[in-house]
Amino acid sequence: MNAILSALRPQFPAYATFTDKLGWWALRGLCVALLVFLLLPILVIVPLSFSSSSFLAYPMPGWSLQWYENLFNAPEWGRAAKNSFIVAPAATLLATVLGTLAAVGLARADFPGKGLLMGILIAPMVVPIVVVGVACYLFFAKIGMADTYFGLIVVHAALGAPFVLTTVLATLQGFNQNLVRASLSLGAGQVETFFRVTLPVIAPGVISGALFAFATSFDEVVVTLFLAGPDQVTLPRQMFTGIRENISPTIAAVATLLTIFTTALMLALEWVRGRRR
Repeated sequence: MNAILSALRPQFPAYATFTDKLGWWALRGLCVALLVFLLLPILVIVPLSFSSSSFLAYPMPGWSLQWYENLFNAPEWGRAAKNSFIVAPAATLLATVLGTLAAVGLARADFPGKGLLMGILIAPMVVPIVVVGVACYLFFAKIGMADTYFGLIVVHAALGAPFVLTTVLATLQGFNQNLVRASLSLGAGQVETFFRVTLPVIAPGVISGALFAFATSFDEVVVTLFLAGPDQVTLPRQMFTGIRENISPTIAAVATLLTIFTTALMLALEWVRGRRR
């Protein structure tokens, strides 16, 4: 206990004034207040998923697991979960491959218009998602890719690829190109060098980008509203439909499970970053 308290106790330099110490505590207090403000709405939903009431309201009349039972037994929620675990992994795989190859190519090559190409590749991160959804729907509807798994996976991959691109590029900044030259000089080909030399070194960046791409695809609802048909409804879209038509505590149960799942992804990401350091 003493070791924990000493680790949490701030170590101020000898020249720190009372104002410096007050500012340090004020900044930390503000950060904690903002964190509580952001997390409190999420934490409020969790107890409601165990409520025995048919409405999302406090105080709760009692505790029950009926909404989790309804979640796992209702066919529409099962179909939505299946679709999410079809689309998100496929989109993550495609985004990871494309993003990694693009990052390696941009890191190795130097050509006119490189900055413009980089801006185009990361555009899905900054373009309003509604614009992306409308544009993709108008384009895919003409070529028969609307209301298909393939169309949904392609667009989700396009939204996730910029995250892979940026994280892998950041990893490649510290990559020693002499390793590649040494591998090539010893007779290895470009493909073998990539898989046996480059990829193991940049693996933490690739994994981090893949986790971001998965979370982006798994939580996406706007594009899914435009492109998904009745057979491609995902969990976020099913939640949106439930909120619009009939607010049920089942939605709180889904939100609780998604929060746990997303938190696990973020913890995995921090673990990967720790291994990288």
